[in-house]
Parts: sequence; C-alpha cells; structure tokens
Amino acid sequence: ERPMGARGLYVGRRAAALLAALLMALLAALLALAALYGRCRREEPPSPRPRPRSSTTAPRLTAPPGPAPAAASDRRLPRNLLPLHYDLELWPQVRPGQAGPFAFSGQVNITVHCLQDTDSAVLHSSGLRSRGAAVVRGPLSGAGAFVEVAGLRLDAASEVAVLELRGRLRAGRRYVLQLGFQGRLEEDFDGLFLTRYTDQGLSSMLIASQLEPTYARTVYPCFDEPAMKATFNIRIVHDPSYVALSNMPAIDISEMKDENGSLWTITKFNTSLKMSTYLTAFVVCDFDYVTRTERGNEIRIWARKEAVKSGYVDYALNVTGPIFSFLEDLLNVSYPLPKTDLVALPDFGAGAMENWGLMTFHESSLMYRPSDKFTSRKAVIAIIVSHELGHQWFGNLVTMNWWNDLWLNEGLASYFEYLGAIIVEPKLSLDKIFYDHVVQPVLREDNERGVRSLSETEEQIKESFSLISLFDSITYSKGASITWMLSGFLTEKLFIRALTSYLKEFSFSNANQDDLWTHIQMVIDAQNEVQLPASVKQIMDSWTCQNGFPVLTLNLTTGTISQEQFLNKKNENSTDSYNNTWIIPISWMRNGSSQPLMWLDKSSKVFPEMQVSESEYDWVLLNVNLNGYYRVNYDQLNLKRLARLLENDPKAIPAVSRFQLIDDVFLFSNRFGYIQIETALELTKYLAREDELFIWNMVLLNLVPENLESTLKNYEVYPLLKKYLLKRMLPIYHYYAGFIHENVDALEDDYFAQVYLEKLFATACWLGLQDCLNLSSELYAKWMDNPEYKIPFLIRRTVCCYGVAVGSDKEWNFAWEMYNRTDSTKEDKDILLSAMSCAKESWLLYRYLQYGLSDTLFSANYTSVIILYAVTKDIGNRIAWEFVTENWPLLSERYGKQPALG
Repeated sequence: ERPMGARGLYVGRRAAALLAALLMALLAALLALAALYGRCRREEPPSPRPRPRSSTTAPRLTAPPGPAPAAASDRRLPRNLLPLHYDLELWPQVRPGQAGPFAFSGQVNITVHCLQDTDSAVLHSSGLRSRGAAVVRGPLSGAGAFVEVAGLRLDAASEVAVLELRGRLRAGRRYVLQLGFQGRLEEDFDGLFLTRYTDQGLSSMLIASQLEPTYARTVYPCFDEPAMKATFNIRIVHDPSYVALSNMPAIDISEMKDENGSLWTITKFNTSLKMSTYLTAFVVCDFDYVTRTERGNEIRIWARKEAVKSGYVDYALNVTGPIFSFLEDLLNVSYPLPKTDLVALPDFGAGAMENWGLMTFHESSLMYRPSDKFTSRKAVIAIIVSHELGHQWFGNLVTMNWWNDLWLNEGLASYFEYLGAIIVEPKLSLDKIFYDHVVQPVLREDNERGVRSLSETEEQIKESFSLISLFDSITYSKGASITWMLSGFLTEKLFIRALTSYLKEFSFSNANQDDLWTHIQMVIDAQNEVQLPASVKQIMDSWTCQNGFPVLTLNLTTGTISQEQFLNKKNENSTDSYNNTWIIPISWMRNGSSQPLMWLDKSSKVFPEMQVSESEYDWVLLNVNLNGYYRVNYDQLNLKRLARLLENDPKAIPAVSRFQLIDDVFLFSNRFGYIQIETALELTKYLAREDELFIWNMVLLNLVPENLESTLKNYEVYPLLKKYLLKRMLPIYHYYAGFIHENVDALEDDYFAQVYLEKLFATACWLGLQDCLNLSSELYAKWMDNPEYKIPFLIRRTVCCYGVAVGSDKEWNFAWEMYNRTDSTKEDKDILLSAMSCAKESWLLYRYLQYGLSDTLFSANYTSVIILYAVTKDIGNRIAWEFVTENWPLLSERYGKQPALG
C-alpha cells in the first residue's frame, strides 16, 4: 500500500521545471513583501452475477503487486459455464537447502454449472503446462457419465485453456472439469513464488502466493474473474519440515511417498466460503507464530523465528483483534471465518494482501521492535493492518463485479483503515493524518491531463489501462477521499447504515458502484434528517465518473460561487457528459462560526448568505476541514482578510483548513496563475505563530525544493529566502530543538515530529541557522566520542550531513569508518553515504572516486556533484572525468538540471 511519509533530508518529488519559475516569482514576491513591511456512465444493467448464497493493499500505506500482466488479463471469459466449486491439489516440489530450478504441479477438479449449451470449455491458464489428459465428467446426475475431450489447447497470448469437446455440455446440468498442470516456481513476487531469507543465522526458503489481480491463472487453471466466485477444497503437498497455510483451517495432515520413495506431507484444509480466485492463498514455510482468539476468531501472526522470539509481531497481534471487533460492531456484519492468519514475508512485492483468512504482509509492514519508543511505526502497522481487515468486508465478502470498480474495494478499505487505526492508537490525530497523507497528495496528482476517473467503463479499461495500472492513488486515495466526503454530507450514522444494508444484500456475491448508490438512496429515502439536492447516483457519479476535480471561485462582494474543472481552462472541447460540473457539498464558516451545509449543483450560483460587509473582520472560509474533494480560489478581498486574521489569531481557522489554504494558494500562484505569488506569500506572514508541524511541512514543500542543495547559494534569491523563512521558522525550530537537547523521548507520541522533523531541521541547517549547525556538530561529536551513542533518529540524517559539512577530514573519516563496519545496516549505509557527500572540501569529495564509490554519486547531493565535476576536470584525472561526463544524462535526471560541460 502507499508508504507513510518517510523521514529524510529530502521531501517528495517536485517538478524540476517549475523550480526556476517559483524561485524567480518568490524573489519578486519577497521584494514586494519587504515594501509591505515598511460517470459519467449511462444507466446499464449489471453484469450477470450469482445471487446471494458470498477481496488489496497498502504501503504503499498500500503497494501494487508486481509488473503488469499481458493485455490478455483484460479478456473476459464466455458466460456459458459458471464455476461452483474447486478441488485443488498443489504440490510445490521444494526441499530445504535444495538448489533450483524449482517447479510445482497439481490437479484441479472444477464443478461447473452450464448456463448455455456449448461444445467447448474455456477457462484461464497462463504459463502452465498440462499434465496428463484433461477429463470432463458429467452431467453429474448421470452416474459415471463423461463428455469426451477432443483436445486441450493452451493459448498463451489469450491466457486461456480451451477444452474442445466431442459432445455438448447442456444448459442446466453440472459437470466437473479435471485438469492436471505443472509450472515453474520463480523467485519473483507474482503467482506462486519462492523467496529466500535468513533466520537465526541460517539460510531458508519459503513459498507464498500473490494472485491479485489476475495471477491465479498462473498457479492453477481457473475462471479467474472476480464475479465468478466458488468454494474451494484445497490440499497442499509439501516437505514435512514445513507448515502449509491456506484460507481455511487445516483439518487433516497425512503423509505420502513419491515415486522415488521420498516422504511428503499432505495438509488438507476445510471447505472455503464462496470467494473470488484472486483471494485464494498459499504459504509453505518454516515460521513460528503467536496467537490469540477474538470472539471465536483464532488470530495467528506468522514470522521468522527470531522475529517472533524477539517480540517483533506482538504489537500486530495486539491490535488485530480489537480492529476486527470494531469493524464488526460498526458494520453490524460478523466476520464469517473461524481463523485469520497474518504472515510477515521477509520479501514481498506488495505491501500487504488481504487474502481471506490468510493475509500476507511485507514484514516491514507488520513488525515493531518493543525497544522502539516512538509511535510512528505503530501508526504505520495499525493503518496497514486496518486496511487489510477492512477488505474482509469490502473486497472479500462483497467484491466488485469487475476491476473497473476496484475503488469499491480499495477506496473503502483506505477509508476504514484510518477509522480502525484510531481505535488502537487514539493519540493519533486522525483528520490531520488523513488529509496530510491521503487527500492532499492525491489532489496534487489528480490535476494532470490524462488521469482517469475513479470508475471507468469496462470498455475504457480495455482500451486505455492495464489492470495493474488501476492499483494507483486514484483508486486508493481518491476513493478514500470521496468516501470521506460522502460520509460527511450523509452523516456517519446514515452512511454506515447504508453500508450495512449493502454488505448484507451482496454478501458472498458481487456489486458495482450503482448497487452502492441504490442502498444509500434507500437509507436517505427512509428518513427526513438529511436532504440532498439530487439523487445519490447523480451526486456521486459526478465525482466518480469524471476526471479530476473542481476548483470553486468565491466572490465575496456578490456572494457568487462558480466552479470549473481544475486545469481544464484550455480544454474548451470537453465531451464530458456532465459539462465539467460537479454537485458539490460546501461546508463553510463565517467569522469563526460554522454555517449550514450548502450545495453547488450548477456552474455558478449566488449565495446571499456569503455576501460580506465592508468590515475587514468579516470573512468566509469554504470547505472547512477539507471535507470536500476540491480546491477553493478566494478573491483578493477575502484573501487579505484571511491573511490579517491569521496574523492576529491563527487558531481562528482550524488546522486542517490552514493546511488547505496554504496548499491551495501556492498551487494557484506557482503553476496555474489564479492569483499572484505576492498574495500567496502574504498568507505566510503569520507563520511565526504556526505550531503545527504538518502545516510547516506543507509550507516547506511549496517554498523549498525537493533537494535542498539544488538551490545553490549563488542564486540571488537565496539570501532573501533565508532571511524571510528563518525569521518565521525560529519559534517552531527552538520548540523542537528543546526536546532534542533535553528529552527527545517526550516526542514518542508526536506522530508528525517523527515524520517531518527531519525536513524542518534540514531546512534550518541549509538556511545556515547557526543553532542548527552547532547542534549537528555537537551530536555528531558525541557519536564520534562514543560510537555506541545513538543520534536521535528523528534528525539523524541531518546531523550526519551537517556534522560532516561543518567538520574536517576527521568527521569525514569517521563516517567512512562507520560505513565500513560489518554491523552497519542498509539504512546506516545510506545515511552515511549521503553524509559523506555533504563535505565542503573538494578533496574529500574526490575520495568517492578514490574509494571506488562512484555509484554513490547518485545518492549524493547536487552541490557535491557539481564540486566533484569541477575537481575531476581540474586535476586532469581522465578516469574520473570520463565517469562524470558519461553519466551526466543520468545525473541531470536525478538532480533535475545539468550544467554546461567544459
């Protein structure tokens, strides 16, 4: 899943081409400030689905699985056969210590119901070879009946297996398709895969699966579509020293000998609930586990033995049960399985995967060291676990009909991940984290041309997108943001009531977004408390079936609000069926008082309530707490009043609204010309009184480039930026520096300090704040005096960089010595490599080449590369010169600019 905000010297990716324009505009603005100081879709019938009788990821805090499969993964199977049940035997032929290559084999018997007469059976198969003759038994009403198979054709391009029959399968009858298969067990992360790891100093192997979206067909022949649900009886044949896990509890363990007389174990599992093929899961490993039972649900966390022994998975175990119970109580729908396994994989392409009853995680998403005093790791784990548990209802119990409505899985799970996490980590500021990690980042991505809508038609998916490309921020974060907005204007009580109705109606089945709108509408129609300006479908289709989002422009003098599609000014020929309008809920306040919700359901509308007087203390704020998925462009009058208000009383505007206000005005001024940069900067004059670190991070994201050194100090703007920004940063810097000096452990519950303090301190040092440079030297010297001393990890990268930067060869040599220690972790080495590139002496930088560290140029800071470039040219070292010149294209791509050579 998507990663939580990572600590480090650098912030998220900024568009390099915009940097120069921003800095020049900023220069002009600072001079000006100096003066100031003296769908959509038509209604369509739902896809055929079996009626009720009954699944995907984070860190991403959800990461998408693997590379895209071939375009054939979009191909739909004919609807003449409907799978009812699979008997599946899977045999990964792997022994401990065995060298590759590795293979697996198996047998699948699929009971199908014939809906239309057919003389062929078509199902999915990719990368598998047939083993033995395919057989079709039935109709099952006739004892011993068979339909002769004329041939089995495997079409690699279309990822299907076709059984050509000499007879016909008859509508209304049941048959069993019997196929043997074999395949290669690769060391990648798709389908059934093998991975190597070290546990207790020994090399080990395990086998695991990742079948979403269309990798089940690479493990066993199947009807690999989300709406073709069935039940499963699974058997896994494996080495006796391993344990086998699948979706359901093991009910029998027996032994068998192969043709060579070697002993194997067979683990048989209970019959599954009705589910989609992409949710079937298999793990064969030599792990230990910890366990507890919550409301009859046996929960086990599996991991490497040394991790279990060290207590690294205890936190995940402790939060999983309470989150399960919270979701059961909130949704009023019981979890239907008797057990849940969570497996921490040492290496995994996805951050996590919600397989029903057998969830898999990259171990970094599930492990917490008890010695870690800071809660940011707990927050990450709680959010990721909560996301996957949310899928047990949204995705597993009720699954989207087809991948074009994937947001019904991922968007809803991404919404509930925060509700679940706050139950077990109540000190987290839910709204601030949600807007900082989810809403704001996707608003920045969702304004680019070519970005798709949240819900596309199946035809659009086939024409324009691979299935794997749907696992993106639009599906996860926009889906969660739209859900948050929906819950807000419905009220959480009505929203949850509608979700309960939706879940109960479509349990063990499939749905599309219109089904969700229908159940919400039913709840709305049954009460009088909440009145909507249009049908739920009309409102929500305007958000899910259109690209992008609106920007609202408010004229305070007339009270007029107009809307347009953000970044759509130049696209006069839009063919959008909604003419680029949304039905928009507007939460707002006037002069600090919350006002009743308003709706903008046309391109422009006058709201007399929003007309203001001539008093400079009369102001209006729209989209309070960023409840709606849109941006707001205020007129000059209101912006001046808001700027004055912030200087006098910043707390009069809620923190999330201050966050949004600053992000909106900088985006409008930097890139899209809605307002002047001077106006945007006027809103930052109050910042000396801003004590919210997540808001400061937003300011620095807009004012300071991604790579601090990419704005070289010879730029004319640097001294002005330094003077302007440092003056306002001092209060919050000194506040946190006090904790670093006296009691850093007091920040253990300050989530944003753990995520963003590094950026604040790195900027302060970069701007030359002497206190920051002194602090870095002091802490670095402590480390040099005692290598067992731990530099506070919240600012460790900054301390190492500036400890070297203001030091001499002694500090550089110490970094080199620590880099070469055998107990240095990868993170240690990354930090030290970056720190060594912070040296200001050119002869120290040249050691990169002397010590054979030329690859580190790609992790060095930009100034260092420039200096090194000059050094290698001046000293006439041809090898170094050739390396630098040959790599300038890559270096310039890494740093966003390229000086003229020669």
